[in-house]
Amino acid sequence: MPSRSDQHRPDHLVVLINPTSAKGAGAKAGRRAVAALRAAGIDVTEIVGRTAADGEQRAGDALLKNPEAALVVVGGDGMVSAGLRLLTAEPECVLGIIPAGTGNDTARSLGIPLKDPEAAARVIVEGRVDRVDLGEATVGAGTSAEVVRRFSTVLACGLDSKVNDRANQMRWPRGKRRYDLSMLLELPRFKAPAFQMLLDDQERTAECMLIAVGNGPSYGGGMLICPQARMDDGRFQLTEVRKISKPALLTIFPKVFSGRHVNHPKVNVHHAARIELRADGVSCWADGERIGALPVALRTLPGALRVFRPAS
Repeated sequence: MPSRSDQHRPDHLVVLINPTSAKGAGAKAGRRAVAALRAAGIDVTEIVGRTAADGEQRAGDALLKNPEAALVVVGGDGMVSAGLRLLTAEPECVLGIIPAGTGNDTARSLGIPLKDPEAAARVIVEGRVDRVDLGEATVGAGTSAEVVRRFSTVLACGLDSKVNDRANQMRWPRGKRRYDLSMLLELPRFKAPAFQMLLDDQERTAECMLIAVGNGPSYGGGMLICPQARMDDGRFQLTEVRKISKPALLTIFPKVFSGRHVNHPKVNVHHAARIELRADGVSCWADGERIGALPVALRTLPGALRVFRPAS
């Protein structure tokens, strides 16, 4: 089996910065990272878009003009998603990550230093490149509304997606408190959907509070919802929380930060390379972004992403 690592010290980088990440921390982190990269002798094209779409467009144009360049994103998991979209057509382009968001679960899973832009920049300067897996989710397959999205961390549906749907419609409060309030509003009325699942060739049905499909182990800023998931084994971990009382769910929830929730009898873990999920009136979110409504078909893309990563 060929090595999943190689060396690629970049000569030119396209650096896409999200200035609004973590209440403006992205702009500061971007300036510090760019300064460190230039001090190391690397040519940098710095891009700060007027909007997210403008930044992606300009970064894509810069990559077309500099086909040998690597792409660096500064921000959270949403910026990693932007990077994945930009690299869909350029699978051999290398991605670098300067964590500057509120979650940073992709960077956390890859061992990239958090809250230290200079240390994250050194990972890129050192030039160690790993191939890691991605997940691919397809909603509305075979229709004009088909959406295909690659993701690096976790796709979740059920209570999680209901809460995110509600929070996304709220203008107040801001930040994590919006999610907390949305949880308080949604939980009392929530009913466990009946899910139909296909895990490789195994069919399952179950009423579940939530289902999480992990390419990586964590989401939401370090919640280990899929603690056994690895980004280099060619399969997902699926974590299902079966129908359970609301008080019992609240007792399980704190254990997700350590991954011990999987020991609860109402929590099941499965592994599969291909997964299909169906349920009525349920949306799915991945890397903190809404993809669409179920059904969704998922497959692993082994070694699909080349990424700058520190030596383990």
